[in-house]
Amino acid sequence: MGQETSHVLPPDTPPQTLSERSIRAVAELIKDGRAKRIVVMTGAGISTAAGIPDFRSPKTGLYNNLARLNLPHPEAVFDIDFFKKNPAPFYVLAKELYPGNFHPTISHAFIALLAKRKLLRMLFTQNIDCLERTAGVPPELIVEAHGSFATQRCIECKTEFPDKEMREHVERGDPPSCIKPGCDGLVKPDIVFFGEQLPKDFYDAAAVPAMADLVIVLGTSLTVHPFAGLPRMAMERTPRLLLNMEQVGDLGSRADDVLCLGECDKGVRSLADELGWRDELEAMWTGIVGGQEAQRQRDRPEKEEKHIEYELLDELVRGVEEKLELSEGSTDDADANLGEQAQEGAVRSQSTSEATAADAAEGDTGARAEKSVGSESTRGDHDEVGEVAVSGKTIKNHQGAEETASTKDESTEVNLGVMAGHSPVQTTSTSTGSVGEVNVDGKTQDQGNENKPVL
Repeated sequence: MGQETSHVLPPDTPPQTLSERSIRAVAELIKDGRAKRIVVMTGAGISTAAGIPDFRSPKTGLYNNLARLNLPHPEAVFDIDFFKKNPAPFYVLAKELYPGNFHPTISHAFIALLAKRKLLRMLFTQNIDCLERTAGVPPELIVEAHGSFATQRCIECKTEFPDKEMREHVERGDPPSCIKPGCDGLVKPDIVFFGEQLPKDFYDAAAVPAMADLVIVLGTSLTVHPFAGLPRMAMERTPRLLLNMEQVGDLGSRADDVLCLGECDKGVRSLADELGWRDELEAMWTGIVGGQEAQRQRDRPEKEEKHIEYELLDELVRGVEEKLELSEGSTDDADANLGEQAQEGAVRSQSTSEATAADAAEGDTGARAEKSVGSESTRGDHDEVGEVAVSGKTIKNHQGAEETASTKDESTEVNLGVMAGHSPVQTTSTSTGSVGEVNVDGKTQDQGNENKPVL
């Protein structure tokens, strides 16, 4: 893929909307009543403290552990064609990932607090774990770009399947069948698999970021398109706050961008302190997850996190092995062919689903905005709220398109809370500017190698 680079502005660049480029100034914007329509965009990072392991970390991610199985490629567990032939491996994973097995983090609670205070305009999430709902964010304010476990339906006739019966099947690891008479189709959670298009709701809401007074981006690598294009949809003078382990996308390239690099939960607590909401936030979060869980997340060291994640991964792989009745001799062949097969599968899924997503974007967003996230556009001045700007750059997100593709690490951070690498285009991106120095609370900090992604 080609590369579209964006440069991080020097920390002393004067802002146009904020009083200064700091969390304190973002808090002032909210407290002064100038940010009444806040749009939040989240990814894997907000679920890290919940203990959900990631997909793609080298040597420890789920896909690496599944590589020894006789799957066409590790991602086949989330491939719709493979699911139709053999749904059992997915349901082994679903048993561990199903809502109720994990608890929201304080980052989830902060978003719920924004909703409670009538400040949340919309939450766009890549996560499938439903933790935003569990935290109390109203479903009507959530756009689950890659679907979620919240609902399920027959993959053939699209008849919805009851929640109670679904949970019973998942707990048994037993793939359910359609309840409609005469239809024996498989039932699948409404998660976007490889080979499926994104939900219509995503494209319907594509113009919302252009209406925001403030955009907050938390815990996402912004490598999966069209979701990765959402922050660019904000108007040029709309402040954008990034709470993330590293600089991503074009965040930092505008005068009113504020980068707070580090763990999401720490960034959220810093913002809550500046807002004077810290006590309310902590109490709200503790009320959601319970005192014991809240304390566990506060005290949980990285070594313990890794130990728990490794145990979960081993359990998942053992369960999949049993379902597949894998023989010892087949693992070596699977390992040998994994790289080539995975690459071919990704190309096939990408080309098919991008075209479908493009059609959906054109048909669904029409009058709502002249630009959907997945289509080409150029950013100019705004005369009307519904129009979307693109800063004089051509952004292509459809088949054969070019996107930002420089990287600090060959791996891509993706959490089990986020379905990444399926139908949308996936790239890795970073800035060519001074990523090592960022503005945090009005101070320049050298990030060095201290803030690596949590893998």
